[in-house]
Amino acid sequence: MRHSTDESVVKERMRATFQYRQKLVRDKDASMSVLDNFPRFLDIPGLIDQDFAMMFGDEVSSRFLAKWPTFFKPRVISDCRTLAPNQYAEELLSAIEPQPEDIYGWDSDMSAILLLLHLLPPTARGQKKTAKISSAQAANHLVRYIPEGASLTTFLERAETKQPFLLCIGEQKNKILKFYIIIDQKAVPCKAQTSVAAFDELFKAHYVFSLSYDEALSNFYTFVQTTVYNIDIGVTKESPRVKELRARLLQHNI
Repeated sequence: MRHSTDESVVKERMRATFQYRQKLVRDKDASMSVLDNFPRFLDIPGLIDQDFAMMFGDEVSSRFLAKWPTFFKPRVISDCRTLAPNQYAEELLSAIEPQPEDIYGWDSDMSAILLLLHLLPPTARGQKKTAKISSAQAANHLVRYIPEGASLTTFLERAETKQPFLLCIGEQKNKILKFYIIIDQKAVPCKAQTSVAAFDELFKAHYVFSLSYDEALSNFYTFVQTTVYNIDIGVTKESPRVKELRARLLQHNI
């Protein structure tokens, strides 16, 4: 499997080793070696999607792509328009319907995902109460951008965080050519061609590799998990803010 150039053969063998891989990711001492033991994650796009579908089934696996664009995205945008003026939110909202000369912001889909993060900003957590950061700062924990031609190797060497995030490479932020999920300074290529599909893969990576959510993104990811994917509803602990936003969006009329 390490040397096969036939993607269908690799995917079939990855299916065959799924149960072993799940034991590996659940073992805290061995979980960080998954990408070393299964390096084809690093050159065959689509393996994260395949493992996630084996964990939860195709119906759950397809929920974000089915529900976000037509149901949740317009509600998130509409809800953000009711908030008190905020420069960061205004910049994201302006990217929803960008002007031709606007080449600096994210595309409409990524902007809407970041608006959801803005509605569920980081909170000070734990006994020591870590310093609260803004939603704009938290966005850096979720997605980053480098221009086409920049060194991916150099970027990875400087990426200190171990929690997964999305790296977008392109001509500009709203014209992305490649998406990668960065895990422990390794770049896992996305099968996705769009921001929404790339985020879908990023979320699924947490389950496939048994990774905890970035602390700054805990409310955000919990909302996506329980409200969009409907995973572990009633089992996962939710903050009052997550419950409040879900109630608001589900009853919201567009």
